[in-house]
Amino acid sequence: MKKVKMYDLTQPLSVHTPPWPSYMPLQLGYFKRIAGAHMGQGANGQIITTSNHVGTHMDGEIHFYGAGRSIGDVPIEEWCGEGVVVDISDAVGDYDLYSPEMLMERAEIKKGDILIINTGYHKYAWYQKGTADEVRYFVKHPGPNRDFAAWAMKMKFKWIGVDCGSADHPMNTILKDWHPDRFKEAEAKLRAKHDMSWEEMFPSEEFYQVMHIKLFPKGVVHAENLGGEIDKLKNKRTWIGAFPWKAMELESCICRIVAFEF
Repeated sequence: MKKVKMYDLTQPLSVHTPPWPSYMPLQLGYFKRIAGAHMGQGANGQIITTSNHVGTHMDGEIHFYGAGRSIGDVPIEEWCGEGVVVDISDAVGDYDLYSPEMLMERAEIKKGDILIINTGYHKYAWYQKGTADEVRYFVKHPGPNRDFAAWAMKMKFKWIGVDCGSADHPMNTILKDWHPDRFKEAEAKLRAKHDMSWEEMFPSEEFYQVMHIKLFPKGVVHAENLGGEIDKLKNKRTWIGAFPWKAMELESCICRIVAFEF
């Protein structure tokens, strides 16, 4: 194990970390301090209030599937295993679509893998000096094409990780309605490249939050907002672990994600 190189794929977590739009941000405060004891030295103590979707986090099955497992119900073996970090950052931009073929051309992807996708949009995350762009990070990032969800189910991935705000395309979420001007931009780009409207390419009844609604009942969940040292694992196969809390009621959980290179 002394020869193993570890890569932290986790964003820093702070009160400044933006949650997914409309979710509660992290709030932190002290409820006691070192100098606050009646006799002798006391201790610093903090209390945190947050939603589960701030910074690097794992979406659990019950986030979208009431009959699924909570985060704490999932054995640790399902959070860890063989996988691959596929870098498509040079091939995608605002509102673009990525396909299974695009990923398979760049790296060896096996059935049952943990699949992590580097879109390059971690460079717009809140902590990136000089390039941080919250709207671009959450509203304009690339997303999966219409074949991707079915391929993910066929491949039976342990879980999927993305370095952006959602494993779904932002225009297949409620952000489509909350940012109508951005949706016009996305649809114009889709028409220019594919000669189709957004609804023609992604009928709402089939593709609205498809990566959440269709995959979670199959046990294929995903982690969002990865970052950290992700660029150091360009199209490499490695051992990957996610470490959420063993909390029996959580629908999702802030977590740390680490890749181990042997």
